[in-house]
Amino acid sequence: MSGPPARVLHVITRLDLGGSAENTLLTVAGLHRERYEAVLAVGVTRGERSPTEAVARDRGIEFVDVPHLVRAIRPWHDVAAAFDLWRLCRRGGFDIVHTHTSKAGLLGRAAARLAGVPAIVHTPHGHVFYGYYGPVVTHLFVWLERLAARWCDCIIALTEEDAADHVRFGVAPRSRFRVIHSGVDFTGLDDNEDTPAGARAALGLPDQGLVIGTLGRLTAVKGQADLIEACAALRARGRDVCVALFGEGEERQALEALARERGMAEHVHMPGWQRGIGRALRSLDVFALPSHNEGMGKALVEAMYMGLPCVASDVGGVPELIASGENGLLVPPRRPGELAAALDQLAACGGLRQRLGEAAQRRARAYGADAMVDKIEALYGELTALKGAGV
Repeated sequence: MSGPPARVLHVITRLDLGGSAENTLLTVAGLHRERYEAVLAVGVTRGERSPTEAVARDRGIEFVDVPHLVRAIRPWHDVAAAFDLWRLCRRGGFDIVHTHTSKAGLLGRAAARLAGVPAIVHTPHGHVFYGYYGPVVTHLFVWLERLAARWCDCIIALTEEDAADHVRFGVAPRSRFRVIHSGVDFTGLDDNEDTPAGARAALGLPDQGLVIGTLGRLTAVKGQADLIEACAALRARGRDVCVALFGEGEERQALEALARERGMAEHVHMPGWQRGIGRALRSLDVFALPSHNEGMGKALVEAMYMGLPCVASDVGGVPELIASGENGLLVPPRRPGELAAALDQLAACGGLRQRLGEAAQRRARAYGADAMVDKIEALYGELTALKGAGV
């Protein structure tokens, strides 16, 4: 590539603490400046914002606010957001528009198509085809994804299973997908110098017993209720365990009520979101990902990188990360009893925890952010060459 850099507009609904926001921010911040000039259009973000936003701003990425772009379905706001994005695409001289997540993906792809942008890419960051809504709402989302898929040149799936799900639901043929694993920035994990005891003390966790924890939004699809049920069963068997749920969300009160009902009120800790993910992970003995649906599982990669033994649901792209019995344990989703049995194996054997944790750490190193950005740049290069866009 020679001449001026190709202009790339990224569009996302919010820059919260979720994996989709961090993936997007790592991408725009990591693109080679001499090849690509990145602009990030973002809607309304409520609550804590991704710390990676500061990294992108420090690297000179231009941010454009789209006030009408909100996560909830609000027809008038959605029409206004689509118009704002169309106007941005028309004026920006973009060679590529890259949208992220469902709402931004639908409105952004429509706007880019109407504005005549040469190349359009979409990353769903997972999907809502099961585990989230009832059949009517799910069918609507599938139909919308099928429609929007016609407006873009390539859809980036985070895992092979993610791509297969989209194909199975008729969103687009397999040839329209490119699998690029979500990259993880391990810098903050490497920089953290907390000891396990120090991390527990700072977070208010017990200094005795086995601490089993998870990171993620407190929402039904993440399966935190299953983890509480499983650990209640372990305590009934005499295991000295407690649960740490790092995150916030609409299920917090329900999870607190469940903990009380199961006699776990003193053994379930909810420290909220932590900017220092390294500290949170260092406080744990075992990491659990009991999700009912999962694109790839960024938090799982982080836990594996930290050398934690992991138990995860056999859903989505998780089996691409974990070979059960080799570098972690897989269990069926929504089965607290089987989750408890797997956790009991780890509670009973420190040697097994160490072996699985060491193998997990080796596996996680392949999921760094640089590898992701290199693959996305290669895709951009193919599309600009094909479309005659850029330079």
